[in-house]
Amino acid sequence: MNLRRRLAWLPLAAFLAGFLPATPSLAAEPGSENMLAHRAAYRLKLDSVRDNASIEQAEGIMLFEVIDACDAWASRQRFTLLVGDRDGNIVETTSDYATLEAKDGSSLRFSLTQMTGGAVTSRVAGEASVTPQGGRIRYQEPAATEDELPPGTILPMIHTIRSLAAARAGQRIFVAPLFDGTSADGAQDTTTIISGGWLAPQPNANFPLLSTLSSARMRIAFFERNTTGQGGGAATPDYEVSLRYYENGVADELKMDFGEFVVDGRLGELQTIPSPC
Repeated sequence: MNLRRRLAWLPLAAFLAGFLPATPSLAAEPGSENMLAHRAAYRLKLDSVRDNASIEQAEGIMLFEVIDACDAWASRQRFTLLVGDRDGNIVETTSDYATLEAKDGSSLRFSLTQMTGGAVTSRVAGEASVTPQGGRIRYQEPAATEDELPPGTILPMIHTIRSLAAARAGQRIFVAPLFDGTSADGAQDTTTIISGGWLAPQPNANFPLLSTLSSARMRIAFFERNTTGQGGGAATPDYEVSLRYYENGVADELKMDFGEFVVDGRLGELQTIPSPC
């Protein structure tokens, strides 16, 4: 089971200590000011299993931190998932994913290390520059290579901001190529389905911070890049995630569909991080 790319991604940026500051942004993406710098912990457990799949159990934790680095978003996501099959075999997969994303969406520095059963199975690192014409990726790992980005490519935090803007505007579908730095395969096509519209604030006893905020439920499908230029990617998604996003970019309910099985993620802890800017 190949979980390399699937375990690493959420439509949020990530941070790795030691990155140099991002190039100063000329103009931040509209809506960036609404995003909340925070730390969050999610409890993961098995939600459902497809017919004929051998998976019997899955549980884990995801830790996420996003920091306002003034001209960029810096965050880090660490993920551990234990998956067991009917024969009693249990495999532990962990990922440590980090990026530094300019607030104007012009650049991304990224690093991902994934381990399965204690052995490193994937390392991806490099930087990408984004232009209206597409842009370019310069990988340092797994090899020193370069690749082009398709026109219209956006980065993880920009994807979050624009998805929320689409929901607020009453749109039901948002389609865009996305590059997140979790694979050496370059950008993916994404289709975001927004269901239920822009939801009014609701009481939240566990996290009062979210009680006064509107939100939207959406399902994001990731596809291998479509080279025909038609958009929307291949017929079958490589991965899907459903979640509820609040207007400040915090997600409290996740469902990650890995094909054979679906994992449910629930927000367990939430802490704001003061801005140094």
